[in-house]
Amino acid sequence: MIEVGDLEKGMYIKYEGDIYRIIDVNKHFRGRGSGLIRTKLKSLSTGLIREANFASGEKVEEAELSFRKAEYLYNDGENYYFMDLQTYEQYAIPESEVDEAKYYLVENTQVDLVMHDEKPIGIQLPTTVVLEVVETEPNFKGDTVSGGGKPAVLQTGLKINVPFFINVGDKIKVDTRTGEYIERA
Repeated sequence: MIEVGDLEKGMYIKYEGDIYRIIDVNKHFRGRGSGLIRTKLKSLSTGLIREANFASGEKVEEAELSFRKAEYLYNDGENYYFMDLQTYEQYAIPESEVDEAKYYLVENTQVDLVMHDEKPIGIQLPTTVVLEVVETEPNFKGDTVSGGGKPAVLQTGLKINVPFFINVGDKIKVDTRTGEYIERA
C-alpha cells in the first residue's frame, strides 16, 4: 500500500479492480484539515482516462509489476519496438502507451520495460538522454551565458528552451522527468 500523498506521475496503481497509470497528480491543501489529491488515471485494460480524488492520508494499492532492461529499436507509426537485453525477444508497445516518452527515444536508447503478467505495459526512461539540436535561432552579439534562453527543436521533435550558446548540430543532455536542458553532451 502507498499513501496517496506519495503518488507521482508515471506510477502504476491498482484501483477499483483495474491497473492504472497515473497521468497527472494535483495536490490541494486547505488551511485546516486534510488535503485533497486529484489524479488523472489511464486504465491499462481499456485505455480510458478517468479522474479520481483522494483525501490525504488514504492509501492505494501499488500494482505488482516487474521491470526488464530493453533497448529501443524503431517505430512504425503505430507501435514502438523494444528488444529485451537478456532474451533478445522483441516487444511492440502501442504509441498511446509510450505517450510523451516518444520525445526522448532515439535508436539504441536503453529503457526499462514495465511488465505485468509477462506483458509489456509501458516503459521507464533513464533520467537523462542525449539528443541533437536540429533547429534553433542563431547566436547574436551580446548573448550571455546566464541570461534567459531560446527555443530549440530536438531530433525527436521535442521543443525546449536552451542557453543562447547552443547551435544547430550540438548534442545536449535533457532531463526526461522535466524536459529541461541540463548541459552540453
